[in-house]
Amino acid sequence: MTVQQLSGWGNKPSSTATVHRVAAIRDLDISEAPRGALARGLGRSYGDCAQNAGGTVFDLTSFDGIDIDPNTGVLRADGGTAVSSILELSVPQGWFLPVTPGTKHVTVGGAVAADIHGKNHHRDGGIADHITAMDLFTAGGSTKVLEPGTREFRATAGGLGLTGVVTSVTLQMIPIETAKVTVDTQRTPDLDTLMAAMTDGDDAYRYSVAWIDLMATGSATGRGVLTRGDHAPATAVEGTNPLAYQGSSSVSMPDHFPSGLLNRGTVRAFNEAWYLKAPKTRVRELQSIDKFFYPLDMFADWNRMYGKRGFLQYQFAVPDAASETVRNIVKAISSARYPTFLAVLKRFGPGSGLLSFPIKGWTLALDLPIGIPGLADTLSRFDEQVVEAGGRVYLAKDSRLRPEHFHAMYPEYTEWRDIRDKMDPLGLWRSDLARRLDLI
Repeated sequence: MTVQQLSGWGNKPSSTATVHRVAAIRDLDISEAPRGALARGLGRSYGDCAQNAGGTVFDLTSFDGIDIDPNTGVLRADGGTAVSSILELSVPQGWFLPVTPGTKHVTVGGAVAADIHGKNHHRDGGIADHITAMDLFTAGGSTKVLEPGTREFRATAGGLGLTGVVTSVTLQMIPIETAKVTVDTQRTPDLDTLMAAMTDGDDAYRYSVAWIDLMATGSATGRGVLTRGDHAPATAVEGTNPLAYQGSSSVSMPDHFPSGLLNRGTVRAFNEAWYLKAPKTRVRELQSIDKFFYPLDMFADWNRMYGKRGFLQYQFAVPDAASETVRNIVKAISSARYPTFLAVLKRFGPGSGLLSFPIKGWTLALDLPIGIPGLADTLSRFDEQVVEAGGRVYLAKDSRLRPEHFHAMYPEYTEWRDIRDKMDPLGLWRSDLARRLDLI
């Protein structure tokens, strides 16, 4: 047990909690948690959803058992198991996670709490759509099995850890023949061309993601690089062991970067080089799993690039009919010349959990350094546009949303609250985000 200063991946905001390291269910001692308790994995949520100021935080990263049936691809993993550990075991056996986020440094419990989505949500949905059962440690001190379709399952998937601690998950993996991905790349000159290409062609691919240059202006506003792929068949890969998997090694980042390193000049230069480096068109390139799914994992602690001030990620989703909202926000960011080098556009299918983020349509995620003049007011105006469009902001990455906007974005919150109150009548499970948004 230690008292630690905790923050999300954006490094701000932070708060202090008493951290208990958990290696087994018996370590989940909730008898002394006067300011509530919360589970935490690898800390890759960007904002404050895995913090509990003045309270108890259970570190689950040592609770990491894995079992995979090599014949059926059924995975059972403890809540603290990292995606990276699963891949090391599953890929050589010919199985891959049905949904994976943009980093492999995420725990299974954290994946459920955020109901993570990947590059294939338009085809395969979120992680909750593939779970057959999960064990939940409840406020009463016992473990309960939750099954898909039940109210408690829908409240827990995407429920940000506020219904209990996910101690294990059982899900169906998908078969693969190789540890490679066949990738098609297309460089587009503007946002309209990019969105049209995604609307017309994404359904032909299992995975699709686009990077947008938000420093480009004028006729080039929203220009991007569209990357789409599928798991490579055995016939596309040479060698005697097509399922050989070795995760890419990470380059260590310096402990400290000056807060002004990512400015308009440096980010514009980076974006220009990144855009021009991409081929205008390239088809069926073979890429490794790590290169395609987890490119930023090549740089350990890449969040340090934003300096001591930290950064935030703003990710929103809007329905198909509100695509103009995406265009308006892209134009506003580009016109303001905010230094943004990471901006990702994807397509969504329908969501599942009561507080799950995805809705059928579009999602745009972008990283912004903290300290940009006027940024708070700009993002609040974006929130209003997203609400008007019938969209929402991703809570697992949020650090600044206001309660009134949250309630407008998540109309199923009332049902979630009723279920949650029955599961935890004393309000044991708490977080900084939950207090900020009046979730509890």
